Amino acid sequence: MLNGLWLGFFVIAGLAALVRWLVGGDPAVFAAMVQGLFDMARLSVEVMVVLFGTLTLWLGFLRIAEKAGLVDGLGRLLGPLFARLMPEVPRGHPALGFITLNFAANGLGLDNAATPIGLKAMRALQELNPSSTTASNAQILFLVLNASSLTLLPVSIFMYRVQQGAADPTLVFLPILLATSASTLAGLLSVALMQRLRLWDPVVLAYLLPGALLLGGFMALLATLSATALAALSSLLGNLTLFGIILLFLLVGALKRVAVYESFVEGAREGFDVAKSLLPYLVAMLCAIGVLRASGALEFGLDGIRWLVDWAGWDNRFVDALPTALVKPFSGSAARAMLIETMQTHGVDSFPALLAATVQGSTETTFYVLAVYFGAVGIQRARHAVGCALLADLAGVLAAIGVCYWFFA
Repeated sequence: MLNGLWLGFFVIAGLAALVRWLVGGDPAVFAAMVQGLFDMARLSVEVMVVLFGTLTLWLGFLRIAEKAGLVDGLGRLLGPLFARLMPEVPRGHPALGFITLNFAANGLGLDNAATPIGLKAMRALQELNPSSTTASNAQILFLVLNASSLTLLPVSIFMYRVQQGAADPTLVFLPILLATSASTLAGLLSVALMQRLRLWDPVVLAYLLPGALLLGGFMALLATLSATALAALSSLLGNLTLFGIILLFLLVGALKRVAVYESFVEGAREGFDVAKSLLPYLVAMLCAIGVLRASGALEFGLDGIRWLVDWAGWDNRFVDALPTALVKPFSGSAARAMLIETMQTHGVDSFPALLAATVQGSTETTFYVLAVYFGAVGIQRARHAVGCALLADLAGVLAAIGVCYWFFA
């Protein structure tokens, strides 16, 4: 799938360039495309410098949390809930610990760190699957919740905003939190409908209702604030939450007599290994996006969508953020490339860049997750996983657009 997507970028760019040359009389388009290749290759290295630091930092802190028993404790805390949502998984099964750790990494916005943990969880669930080729209900629920982007602290989004010079990297914290809540809720409800899960079970309600009520009350409070106050609150909560989690990991680790420094270095070393493997993929996708943009193909497509939006009488500022939303289901690296390119083209704190960052934080690489997670265990029949995951993605994109107009318009 990624092979076809990457090749398609270059083919479409070539066709668009021919149109601009033969029809528009613009032979300079080819020079612009070649220059775009070199510019994006250089940008890839600049992005990787920040990515190295961020991944090593957060995998270091996560290793402290793991050794301090926070992950296992969270697994025991969520055990009764998983027993209702995944009744075929026995209590105390290793899959629950891997699922919890995967959700924690996703919640912190560490997409690349979450993937290897998610593969461990999927393999553990496959041990309980009576079929070697058909996805079980537990595997589908786990995958759809992954595809709904359980992002509570989008560290990677903050990192990209830092790299592009944002004065306040956490400005999108609250918009992402609200949009990802919508995508996760849509994913959970769609799977529950297909699998006939009893979400009204007293135990399930005891877990979900407090969070839903808290979120509803929080949104009611936000509705009373001005746009300036919303931005300030998002910044405060983003930075406070980020440092609060770090402090929690360190203090609990110290109380449990974990060698916090050595554990941090051990996890950071793993983060360095993960980060260095990403550069070839980032170069490949950023260069393809650069060629696509320089050829004018992206503008052709966006102009068509913008014409339809104008014809309908809607505000069209969200159109410039759509490239990130359109490619996110196929490739995380392509979506990151689109996000970075949007920041570079329109400005890191422009409305399109803020919306693209929110979309990036509240949606997931659905087809990539399907291919990698199910492919790793030989699953060929995904059943209702694709439809439920895409519905969650759509809910995330629509919620991101609405929330960003609320916060930043």
